[in-house]
Amino acid sequence: MVRHPGRFSAFRFPAHRGGRTRSGTRRRGEREDQDPGTPVPGSRRRGLPRVRSVAGRVFLLQLAIMVLFAAAAGGALVVQARDSSTQEARQLSKGVAQSFARAPGTLAAMKSGRPTELLQPRAEDTRRNTGVDYVVAFDPQGFRWTHPDPKLIGKHIYAVREGGAADRPFTKTFEGSLGLAVDTTVPVYDTNGITIVGFVSVGVTVASVDDVVMDQLPQLLGFAGGALAVAAGGTALVSWRLRRQTRGLDPSEMTRMYEHHDAVLHAVREGVLITGSDGRLLLANDEARRLLNLPADAEERRVTDLGLEAGTAELLGSGRPVTDVVHLAGDRLLAVNVRPVDPDDRPAGSVATLRDTTELRALAGRAEVARERLGLLYEAGVRIGTTLDVVRTAEELAEVAVPRFADAATVDLLDPILRGAVSAGPGPQMRRVAVHGVDGARSLYPVGELIRFVPTSPVALGAERGRAVLDVDLTASDGWMSAQDPERARRLLDLGFHSLITVPLQARGVVLGMASFWRSDGVPFGGEDLAFAEELAARAAVAVDNARRYTREHGLAETLQRSLLPSSLPDHSAVEVAHRYLPALEGVGGDWFDVIPLPGARVALVVGDVVGHGLHAAATMGRLRTAVHNFSALDLPPDELLGHLDELVARIDSDEQEEREGESVSGATCLYAIYDPASGLCSLSRSGHPEPALVHPDGTVEFLRVPGSPPLGLGGGEPFETAEVTLPEGSRLVLFTDGLVEDRERGFDTGLQALGHALARPGRTPEETCRDVLDALLPARSSDDIALLVARTGLLDRSQVAEWDVPGDPAVVAGIRAEVTGRLRIWGLEEMAFTTELIVSELVTNAIRYGIEPIRLRVLHDRDSLICEVADGSSTSPHLRRAATTDEGGRGLFLVARFAQRWGTRYMARGKVIWTEQSTRVPAGEPEEMSAETLLDQWEDASW
Repeated sequence: MVRHPGRFSAFRFPAHRGGRTRSGTRRRGEREDQDPGTPVPGSRRRGLPRVRSVAGRVFLLQLAIMVLFAAAAGGALVVQARDSSTQEARQLSKGVAQSFARAPGTLAAMKSGRPTELLQPRAEDTRRNTGVDYVVAFDPQGFRWTHPDPKLIGKHIYAVREGGAADRPFTKTFEGSLGLAVDTTVPVYDTNGITIVGFVSVGVTVASVDDVVMDQLPQLLGFAGGALAVAAGGTALVSWRLRRQTRGLDPSEMTRMYEHHDAVLHAVREGVLITGSDGRLLLANDEARRLLNLPADAEERRVTDLGLEAGTAELLGSGRPVTDVVHLAGDRLLAVNVRPVDPDDRPAGSVATLRDTTELRALAGRAEVARERLGLLYEAGVRIGTTLDVVRTAEELAEVAVPRFADAATVDLLDPILRGAVSAGPGPQMRRVAVHGVDGARSLYPVGELIRFVPTSPVALGAERGRAVLDVDLTASDGWMSAQDPERARRLLDLGFHSLITVPLQARGVVLGMASFWRSDGVPFGGEDLAFAEELAARAAVAVDNARRYTREHGLAETLQRSLLPSSLPDHSAVEVAHRYLPALEGVGGDWFDVIPLPGARVALVVGDVVGHGLHAAATMGRLRTAVHNFSALDLPPDELLGHLDELVARIDSDEQEEREGESVSGATCLYAIYDPASGLCSLSRSGHPEPALVHPDGTVEFLRVPGSPPLGLGGGEPFETAEVTLPEGSRLVLFTDGLVEDRERGFDTGLQALGHALARPGRTPEETCRDVLDALLPARSSDDIALLVARTGLLDRSQVAEWDVPGDPAVVAGIRAEVTGRLRIWGLEEMAFTTELIVSELVTNAIRYGIEPIRLRVLHDRDSLICEVADGSSTSPHLRRAATTDEGGRGLFLVARFAQRWGTRYMARGKVIWTEQSTRVPAGEPEEMSAETLLDQWEDASW
């Protein structure tokens, strides 16, 4: 098949040396009678062939036409041969397929149980007899019954009816491995004419058309060659005639010279002046006449006689080379270029070009201003809103605007916006939050002042209308300024402030405040400045609104969290405590601490941290703190308390995952410690929390080794462990959350080292210790909450504790009562002897009757409390109930509860402790209906 080129190469005409064209004017040294075709002696010969004449170009055009005709004829021949062969193949394929499909026995064979056995011989006979490439029969599902290759029988045909319908014959042409091929597929219907039983597909390869083309190609080429020879002869004759008539000057060169000359004179939008060596003007185009206002008879006159300004005439007539010299000619700025005509610097005149740059300079100035404004908007997008602080965002707006847009800028916001609230509507009263600018800006209202703007002021008008207000001339509109503040208005005008733009900071349809831009230098504000100020304020308003919303949410979360934290810690004789809580700058979290008094003068110290930030974490913290209080009321050991807390967190997490996806607790950490001032023993358990620090009285710091467990809710039911440490009197126990020692710039281990150095100072009070720690470790911008609890331990004096081992004999109760009474007398608590004897009698008697030895009684005098504790080896505890009239017993515990301020049971590893607490400030009252002797007579020693 013949391939035709898609494009033809063309000859290019080489440029003339030096930018000049040949003309009728002879070069120096060239004789008038010299033949134009003869080269000038000493000139360089052209190294490349040139086609410059019209005849040569016509010959090239004719050559191209002949080649195109030959290519078109060859292509048409190929297309005709291919179409003829393809049509013949389509007819053959379609005829054979339809004949085979309608042949007697085809339908019966397809419906039989052995179609391949019946159809394969017939299909091969048909293929050999008709000359087709294949005859394939297949079922409606696409599985072959016949094929020239027996291995493919039973295989599936993919894309059986691609591009056609399955209910009618379909013929398609495709490019196969053997070349172009035609395939016809015919459906075979059942006797009802509706159901398709199978298909017959016949394929035929299209015969090659190369032979047909090669037979006719010599005739085609011969015709084209003859036509080309005739065209070449005619072209040579025409070329010879033209060269004789033009004496060697090509018409194309003459046309080019005229076109260049005409374009320079009339079409070029750049002034051109040609002057001779004597300073006379030889040529001036239309643009030069317009720019210089030249007279009509300017040619052949000296440049100095044309009425031009002296500087302009001197520059154009001097002939000295200059490049892009900007020269003022009248009211125009002209860029002037002067070059000598002859490159050898011989006195042959010069050419000057003039370009009007007046409008270009103005456009360049406006483009530069627009570029600076776009850059300022980009900078505003980067610099404004870097923090979620309303005041800082307003300051960033003022800093961006000065000095590149205004000489001073102020930002005033409505008071509710500063608190994170939504204003009910724009009002004339706003608070100034940012002032930035030149020295004169100090004459504006200062930051923090609440300003009530007069109704005619631009701020009040802009806030009411929700649109920017432009005051071009402040000196002409000083009425509102004088009404606002006459003295301040006079100072502003004296400082040179002459124009003002006031733009509302508006987001989501709500006016948040106003931004004012002042100018004291340069041109006053205009319409373009107003549009820019609106765009700048719109971007800043979004940042201010985001900061407002964050302030509101942060304030709500912080208020909630602080309401859930202890407002004050109880004054306890066991420890002296100090605490610090610092919420994260980016949002409150779930850190908490607590000091919980326990029976027996003991105290519980708690520090915890809920994973996450925001209202959800704060609310979860409050739930966990309440749970810790409730579990502490049961007087559980630290490990059991954390076990119950772990179950609670897991249950909360599971419930909230079902109700609200993405807001689960996802774990919490906790450290729980119980300190007993009577023995100095401290029991600690932790769940995913940092280990506490212990500062000894001499300043030595150690981090207590408390067995670790996974965070609460993530432990999977693993048991918690307890560590017991005896604390020296005057030591400081420091409990903290990980936000104190770990942040983005400091690792956990590094933070622990810094904490150890800050704590290693002897003789510091808990309050001083908190200051030392925060001064050393508090980051500039905390990304996590910080909770710190410092407790200095104390011990009860041995004189405040009385202990007795009680034998298992009820007869000893009277002696025990007497000894307790004697100890109360030593403590100065004689008025409490009656109720104390009653309580001790009941508790000791119950322990002897129902408990297991060893039995021990301990009485403690702690400040304003008297505590009685009876311990035995039994795990059963009495229950308070109201005894019936006929009951012989059951009233003893009721009396204990009646006379004691509090009472309860504390379980130990082996046994229990039943305790009571009485206040030494207000002694318990006695029942009016019976005396003390009457009560004691009811519970005589023998009756126990």
